[in-house]
Amino acid sequence: MSGKDWIRLASLSLLWGGSFFFVAVALRGLPTLSVVWGRVGLGAVFLALALWLSGTAFPRGAPVWRALLVMGLLNNAVPFTLFVLAQGRISGGMASILNATTPLWGVLLAHMLTDEKITLAKALGLACGFAGVVVMMGGAAVGDLWASLACLGAAFSYGLAGVWGRRFRALGVPPLATAFGQVASAAALLLPIWLVVDQPWHLPMPPLDVIGAVLAIAAFSTALAYLIYFRLLASAGPSNLLLVTFLVPVSACLLGAVFLAEPIVARQLAGFGLIALGLAALDGRVLKWL
Repeated sequence: MSGKDWIRLASLSLLWGGSFFFVAVALRGLPTLSVVWGRVGLGAVFLALALWLSGTAFPRGAPVWRALLVMGLLNNAVPFTLFVLAQGRISGGMASILNATTPLWGVLLAHMLTDEKITLAKALGLACGFAGVVVMMGGAAVGDLWASLACLGAAFSYGLAGVWGRRFRALGVPPLATAFGQVASAAALLLPIWLVVDQPWHLPMPPLDVIGAVLAIAAFSTALAYLIYFRLLASAGPSNLLLVTFLVPVSACLLGAVFLAEPIVARQLAGFGLIALGLAALDGRVLKWL
């Protein structure tokens, strides 16, 4: 990768790692669905502006929007909600480490649903990665255990979205239009649920830091992150993009420890080490270097 690609990779890891930090701040003054809808609703507005400024066509046609609705459900509505629910019980750092299992689920689901079969190296990677999950969840309290399972459910949903998202190239939808379409679809799907459950007109005005956190997660961790993601995907390729999975937990844990005094315990470090080892086996570059 070029120097610019490494800068994009580091920036993307900071933006996605920062999402766990921003969620922790936003939950101080808003309920779960308000945080999630703020992210996707405002994120859709920012991405629409990016589409308009870039001159990229908005998604069109019923088949495209049907596919985008499923993508919005799997890649935004479900995982965003599960992660925010989980962060009511566990730290953003631990949630980000469990989020790093997404490529593991992606490989497993691709084996089951596509013609991409698991090799020996991938099998070893899956074993190491899921061993890391067991280490992290061992000895957790019941509430923390359910929160951890919610994070794994979110990562599983991301894995399903990765398999589903392969169809957009065949549909001829540009990446930026896909990003807008899925976030806008998630906002539309969550809107009636948010209005019924949270009744936002009855909520007190949140403090400025909470409002700032919601704006930041929508503008930076969603809209800007997608812009960098697709630029990096085009210049560095999907295999190099996998490296961001190693870096997001580092960013999230450091931000949580420095600004929110979130503890980093030994089982988190051990679990992340095993998950990182599993990701390295999936990536294959370390084995080639050796």
